[in-house]
Amino acid sequence: MRWLGYLVGVLLVLMGAVWFLQGINILPGSFMTGQIQWAIAGAVAFVVGAGMIALLQRRREHPSA
Repeated sequence: MRWLGYLVGVLLVLMGAVWFLQGINILPGSFMTGQIQWAIAGAVAFVVGAGMIALLQRRREHPSA
């Protein structure tokens, strides 16, 4: 089941990066382009995904935790 956590974390990081770049008008081509709420949502998704990956990696290194 740990692989599922990594998969969700990686997907959140990738989606967050795309949403952020579209929100700040660097990656054009959708309704999200230039919309600050998508930049904020992307930043949040990126941080949550990165946190999940870091937490899973930490638990892997310290199995007793």
